Amino acid sequence: MERLERFRTLVKELKAYQYVMNVIGWDSETEAPRGAFGPRAEVMGIIGGEIFKRSTSQEYQDVVNGLYRDIASLDADTAKEIRRAKKALDKIVTIPEADFVGYQRLLTLAQPAWEDAKAKNDWAGFKPFLADIIEMNKKFVGYYGLPGEPYDILLDEFEEGMSMKAYDKFFNALKKDLVPFVKKILAVKNDRRDPFAEAKFPIDNQQIFSNYLLTVMKFDRSRGLLKKSVHPFTWNTSPADVRLTTRYSPDALFGSVFSTIHELGHATYEQQIDPIFDATLLSSGTTMGIHESQSRMYENMFGRSRPFWQKHLSELKRLFPTQLKGATVDDVVFAANKVEASYIRTEADELTYPLHIMLRYDIERMLFSGKLTVDELPAKWNELMKSYLGIVPPTDSEGVLQDVHWSSGLIGYFPTYALGTAYAAQIYHAMQKELDIDKLLRAGDMGPINAWLKDKIHRFGGSKSPEQIMLDVTGEPFDPHYYIDYLKKKYTALYLS
Repeated sequence: MERLERFRTLVKELKAYQYVMNVIGWDSETEAPRGAFGPRAEVMGIIGGEIFKRSTSQEYQDVVNGLYRDIASLDADTAKEIRRAKKALDKIVTIPEADFVGYQRLLTLAQPAWEDAKAKNDWAGFKPFLADIIEMNKKFVGYYGLPGEPYDILLDEFEEGMSMKAYDKFFNALKKDLVPFVKKILAVKNDRRDPFAEAKFPIDNQQIFSNYLLTVMKFDRSRGLLKKSVHPFTWNTSPADVRLTTRYSPDALFGSVFSTIHELGHATYEQQIDPIFDATLLSSGTTMGIHESQSRMYENMFGRSRPFWQKHLSELKRLFPTQLKGATVDDVVFAANKVEASYIRTEADELTYPLHIMLRYDIERMLFSGKLTVDELPAKWNELMKSYLGIVPPTDSEGVLQDVHWSSGLIGYFPTYALGTAYAAQIYHAMQKELDIDKLLRAGDMGPINAWLKDKIHRFGGSKSPEQIMLDVTGEPFDPHYYIDYLKKKYTALYLS
């Protein structure tokens, strides 16, 4: 079909421009000098302008709309791709080019502004950037002219089909069944020594261990690499180029360990997508919820487990012999799963983690409903921290400034962390029926686990919906009670038995 061939050519060209944008973005977040960001914003604006012109050209519109009219004649994967293209096209054609390009510049400048503000505990330095980002997102949603609440439209961009109504149902199940259990565990008195909280861990050796993790978890270094950044993230353009970052602090060894394992979950997903999708719009993970299911499974179900540390504690002790002298597997399992109210989401324990997500979800929906202004944000953040976790951050750097997402324009992303973790528990339950996961982790053999996930989830890229993946992998629709039951079983054994 001539029209489909032309579509493929246009998509290939668009993806090439997006690749350039992504490489510049990667460089911005890893090693670009601070003085580069002014000129860089101009470059990003120019390239963003080219992407906009190509994404809204009459030729592209004619091709996409023509294929959409004939969608019944297309194979399932191509039809999925055209629906995705049509949905994106119907949005972007409503945006004036000046606003689209201006937003690219804004995000380029917001990134270093956030990094500086976080480092200096300077909310005032970042506030105007965030205010502009929020207003631009409201403006874009207004341009779209779609029915429904503005925040629902943003939620759908990260997890198609999800809305405040759907998330409320999910979070209400957690609040009803999980929050009382969290409070019960937090009330348990435990004076056990935690060697990981008492020592300083040189960053050089933390970097060695992070690279060790890439090796033992079977990350293909010929198609990816690891660097450090202020906030860990994974970046990719195809299975042949998948990059991840982590962060290091001498006071928080587990911060780097579990950030690295978390990002390895994302990166492994991307490396294992079938290359047949490379030149299509289905070349990445299907939604952020499913993506987070993989990162949270790697981090929590694998990385915080006893079998994992039965295999890998010896390497950690080799790198930190003084700090971890006498530390046992019991010590590391306790420390890796210690429950406590904490300020930083990325360092939160597995049990209290969803409360951090509920806080951000509540704040975002208030910002977009008009019930909260950016000026009021730090006070509301602290109020909700007190309500959910019983603590108040001593600084904005440990509170409202801690996450990279808003400076990147990722409004509506946060709920996928909790949803993805719940997906992970149900997928893990299904995996246990087919693999002896504990035995494999004790042996340090991630091969069969990665292969199972590739066969069931990864290879399909964006060609399947979350609903279809959950049905195909687990044999039933998504059910958050697998997550609740998993947490109750695990932490009852750790704290109440």
